This record gives sequence, C-alpha cells and structure tokens, in this order.
Amino acid sequence: MSDWFLRPHHRELRQDVRAFAEREVAPRVAHMEATGAIERELAWSVAAQGWIGATVDRAYGGMGAGHLAKTLIIEELSRVSGAMGAMAQASQLGTAKIIHFGSEEQKKTWLPAIAAGECLPTIAVTEPESGGHVLGMSGTAVRDGDTYVLNGHKIYVGNSHIGNLHGVVLRTGEGSSGLSAFLVEAGRPGLHVGDHRRAMGLHGFGFGELAFDNCRIPAANLLGREGEGLAVAYSSSVLYGRPNLAAVALGIHQAIVEETVRFAAERRRYGQPLHTLSTIRLKIGQLQSRLMTARLAAYHAAHLLDQGQPCDAELMNAKLLNTELALDSARAAMEIHGGCALFTDRPVERYLRDAHHLFAPAGTSDIQLRRLGEMALGLDKGQWSARLAPADDRSADVCVEV
Repeated sequence: MSDWFLRPHHRELRQDVRAFAEREVAPRVAHMEATGAIERELAWSVAAQGWIGATVDRAYGGMGAGHLAKTLIIEELSRVSGAMGAMAQASQLGTAKIIHFGSEEQKKTWLPAIAAGECLPTIAVTEPESGGHVLGMSGTAVRDGDTYVLNGHKIYVGNSHIGNLHGVVLRTGEGSSGLSAFLVEAGRPGLHVGDHRRAMGLHGFGFGELAFDNCRIPAANLLGREGEGLAVAYSSSVLYGRPNLAAVALGIHQAIVEETVRFAAERRRYGQPLHTLSTIRLKIGQLQSRLMTARLAAYHAAHLLDQGQPCDAELMNAKLLNTELALDSARAAMEIHGGCALFTDRPVERYLRDAHHLFAPAGTSDIQLRRLGEMALGLDKGQWSARLAPADDRSADVCVEV
C-alpha cells in the first residue's frame, strides 16, 4: 500500500540514495561508532549530492522534488546510518525557514548554495531554561541602527559544529509577537560554538550549543518581519521537523527488521534456523506489521503536504507512530537477539540507541498526542500546512531528474 504514493522518479531516487549510502556511508559507520566524532567529510559528501535541496524550487537550483522525495532521502540514509539521516534532516529543517520566510534576496543568496551542497543551514530555537516552550525563551536581539546585537544561549542545535548558516529565533519584544528570526553566518564575532559532546547514539552527528555574546549582524539578516519568529519556529517544526524525524525513525526501523530477519536465518537452534520457532516468527511478524504501519503514516503525511492539503494532524501522527513503533521494534529485536544483542559485532544495539534520540525533538509523544487531542476537540488554532504549503504544488506527480 505504501508504494501507491511513489512515482517512478521516487523509486529511482530511492535506488540512488541507497546505493550511495551502502557505498559511501556504510564503510564509515564503524569509525563513527568507535570515535563518536562528527563525521564532517561524509556530511559534506551527502550535501554535495544535492539532497539537502530536495524541497528547494528549481528556480533556485534545487531539486523541487517535494516532501515525499525528502522523506525517501532521509529514510535511505538512516537505514544505513541514523547519524547521517539526522544530519540530512537537520539541514533540510534549516532550509525550511528560508523557503517560507526568506526575502527574495535571501533566497537568491542562500538557496542555490544549499542546493549545491555548499551551505549547511541549521535552526536554533531551544534554550536551556525554557526547553520546548518556545515562548519561554529569553535570548535577545536588539536593533542598533542598521544592525542587530544578539545575546543568548541555544542548545540541541542539529549540525551546530558543521553548519555555516544558523537560523536563530530570539526575543525582540514581549509575548508571542515578540520573537523574531535571523540568519547568522558561522564565524561572526560574538558567536561561539560549544564543544562537541558524545551522546548515547547517532555517533557521527552533532547537536550542540551556540552562544551569542554581543554578536552583531546586519539588519538585512532579519528573516521575515520582526515578530514572525514564533511562526518560523512552529512552521519549521510542523512542516519539516516532524516528518523529517519520522523519516529517520523509519529508516532505522527498516534496518531493525532487516537485521532481525538476517539474524533469525543465520542463528541455529537445535540444528535449525532460529526462525523455525513459532514464537520467533510471531515476533518478526509484529516487527513487520509495525514497520508497514509506520511507513504508511510517514508517506501519507508527506504526500498530503506535497499536494498542499491541510495535514498537521497527519504530520504529528507520523512523528508519533514512527518514533514509538521504531522504539518498540528495537526493544523486540533486542529480545530476539538475546545475549548477542549486547555486543557491538551486530548493529541492533546501535539501532536502539539511535532510536531513543528521536523521541524529544519536534515534540515528544505526549506533545503530539496533546495536539492531536486539541484538533479532535476543535481547539486548534489553524494548520501550518494550510498556511504555508503551496496549494498549486503537485510535486508528487512531476517527473524529477535526480
């Protein structure tokens, strides 16, 4: 059923990304796991394929391929390396703010560079004391003539150490209309990048801290208008963050099923493959069922987004289901592997660690459920997908050269 959403150019794109991931990424996984260091060279190699520009219009040098194509790119990279899938999705998330809120000059300056793999954008919203509560942020941007002076501290910034264009949301006033967004080039005086900290999983990917200490930027770097920062943060999270993370989870989930099937065929019990045991077949059937459900949710949401349809609920559900079901399958795969799962010669323990990283970003499962509940009760305040997804976008039906 999930294949219904795919056109020939989608299938060709999947094959291309899978071939690249198995040829270029897979040989680097062991090194990434051993060192925990950010895989800079590989990240830029992924960017050079043009895939960060999946949703960038062709007029700006992008693929113009849409959100379903973006989902496939992230999924296939994540199937081999959750870290590289996370890297790609973080930069694609950073691209969203320019697509939807950038001036024509900003689009002409940055989108071609992003599409060509010469720029890795980020988005920096979360602060230490406010967490996921965007309105609780305290970092400031103060207008001073034809510049803004930035002060504050951002955390959990995907690609913070390799990104060269940071999209930062800061306070320019009070309340919900007092947030504004800015483009800040890496290397500006007063911008400091925190040290890389090795995390539980996603080794090779970095999500760190940015500190602004009287960092001065041109007023022309304001993204959109003053007071639109909340819209930049929320729309990026809904339209890109949730489906992107669903795609990372989906790729990891696919890897979990493939590895478990392989293990059940190779491992012998009483002279027979492990999968001859009915309990093992049952558990593998559960893995497959979860994967099918997760993929259908992810593809359906991305397809609706490509069609310009209101689909905030589907995007939330895709993130919720893919994250939770991938975690369920990772734990089940660990049980099937038994003691073998505790050693790193098989990748199942890596999949479990990587999957745990997807729970909090773009809203925890509780947040998704709360928002879905509000929509069911008619308490939502409109849909970002209806406001920003172009109504005439039919990218899923257009043949795209990749």
